[in-house]
Amino acid sequence: MDAAGYMREALAEARKGSAVSSPNPTVGAVLVRDGAMVGRGHHVYSKLDHAEIAALREAGDAARGATLYVTLEPCRHQGRTGPCTRALIEAGVAKVVAAMRDPNPLVAGQGFDELRAAGIETEIDAAFTGEAERLNEPFVHFMRTGRPLVTLKAALTLDGKIAAPRDNTGWITSEQARLHVQQLRHRTDAIVTGIGTLLADDCLLTDRTDTPRGRPLLRIVLDSQLRTPLHSRMIETCRGDVLIVTTSLAPPERRRALEARGARVIVCDDGRGRTDPRQLVEWLGREKHLSLMIEAGSKVNWAALESGVVDKIYFYYAPKILGGMASLPVVGGAGRQRRADAIQFHDVKLHSITAREFAVEAWLDRD
Repeated sequence: MDAAGYMREALAEARKGSAVSSPNPTVGAVLVRDGAMVGRGHHVYSKLDHAEIAALREAGDAARGATLYVTLEPCRHQGRTGPCTRALIEAGVAKVVAAMRDPNPLVAGQGFDELRAAGIETEIDAAFTGEAERLNEPFVHFMRTGRPLVTLKAALTLDGKIAAPRDNTGWITSEQARLHVQQLRHRTDAIVTGIGTLLADDCLLTDRTDTPRGRPLLRIVLDSQLRTPLHSRMIETCRGDVLIVTTSLAPPERRRALEARGARVIVCDDGRGRTDPRQLVEWLGREKHLSLMIEAGSKVNWAALESGVVDKIYFYYAPKILGGMASLPVVGGAGRQRRADAIQFHDVKLHSITAREFAVEAWLDRD
């Protein structure tokens, strides 16, 4: 196996840490000596050890003189665990090849500096930097902006509709598409919807992949008047994982009732009697949630886009057309009044979901 093959092994190892590493980055590492992999590991937040330490433990004495292939620059600061750079130096590792620099200001090249000062050769494998960054999109975004990566997700018809004017039983997209959505949820720290969607669907907003998570998916409802039913499925299944975002106009007795059932209630008031998505995103950042997915209705989708909190979209298209002026569009609200003012996107990717369905992933343009 060549160097590229070893880095692919490190990336594969990192993927094992998906959803169990947050709020830390997803990292994988393999140690190679004399053409053989002698140690490998990935980071799991609850187990403390970083990927490099797990690989060193497996390698034992074979780590001396070995080359480490790792998806992210080793840390040099003291956090919940000691610096990985120190452990690599003490183990006698000869070379470190990383897919990307760590965007964390506490590291940001300093890990490489310390390794080189100790006589360890270092290298960035630029051929894998893009893949490593995609694997850690939420972490990279959080470190650069201080706030979670916000994805607006929707299932819609080819003419951009998310709901019919009368009967909305059934699904717009297929079971395969909905399973794909669950994978997105699994990799997300928090998910938000509006009170209108909750009242209409009595939704749960749970991660139904049945695979391990580092922490529960935080389920959020934007509810300016605290109309969330006390016997809704979300409240009845609350285990400290439900957040209700309201305003100062909400009845205090409703707040007490929801809190008595285990929900957390916070005020994010825009001053006009509505919840403010920007304040919610700032709150999530302070709580170290790296990612937020919006699964809501037409009004909330527009409020999120207009507020500027949305970073990217993930739209699932079904081969259907509803038509009519009464069917709800994916984005409602006041909208933009001129074509020149349309919200624009870049880095557009098409994902084939089934033979009949596709998804569009794209990043919002930042002026």
